[in-house]
Amino acid sequence: MSDDQQRRLEVRLAESEDEILASQKLRYKVFYEERGAQPSAEMAEVERDFDSYDPLCDHLLVIDHNRGAGAKGVVGTYRMLRQSVANRHGGFYSADEYEIDSMLANVGNSGEIMELGRSCVEADYRTMPTLQLLWQGIAAYVFKYDIKLMFGCASFHGTDPDAFRDALTYLHHNHMAPEEMRPRAIEDRYESMARSEIHNVDPRQALRDLPPLIKGYLRLGGYVGDGAVVDHQFNTTDICIVLPTEKVTDRYYKHYERTARVS
Repeated sequence: MSDDQQRRLEVRLAESEDEILASQKLRYKVFYEERGAQPSAEMAEVERDFDSYDPLCDHLLVIDHNRGAGAKGVVGTYRMLRQSVANRHGGFYSADEYEIDSMLANVGNSGEIMELGRSCVEADYRTMPTLQLLWQGIAAYVFKYDIKLMFGCASFHGTDPDAFRDALTYLHHNHMAPEEMRPRAIEDRYESMARSEIHNVDPRQALRDLPPLIKGYLRLGGYVGDGAVVDHQFNTTDICIVLPTEKVTDRYYKHYERTARVS
């Protein structure tokens, strides 16, 4: 990242209601206007993506100071929910799609678990410097709260799992989470990821066909859960990612600890 980019872009947690509203407006722009998700009437009226989990979460932001301070400059966001918070308020968002109890029990008291979600970046900012900033912010947050495991849904764009058969099959056979920490799609939403014979899948092409976010998780040592879930509201086919945090903090936080604010 150049010195100019470092001065222009900042990563930190949202510090005001206006900044959270700005992140919701960005989510609406990306998920609903760009990718064809189906908003509720209330969302469409205010042009924001929101749900009951937003007040419980911390919202990581990338801010472009050339566009203005605070809410005016929000160009990227991630939503983060720690288990210690989720336990007091009814659980995790991903539990609507995946059985996660065994994963939560496996980590136990060894450290926090965190759910990642609602990742999006404005189109003109989908560059390596922006993505690196988001991961620096996540790494600093992980370090601050002693988070041992992250998880959350990542998506293919579209609601026909067979359109991604080779990529899903590749993930199923090569990146499945260990059994003791493996989420499984809930029974009435379960779509098998093993949709082709593995010997018919070109692994290099399957990797190329993965969405960038999923490829990024795999590079950091992430695993996938058992089964995909079709989300018609968001026009996606979801998989569950499980990511131990050691490589994240090694790669990002230790080198960039002065650039991210999570307090």
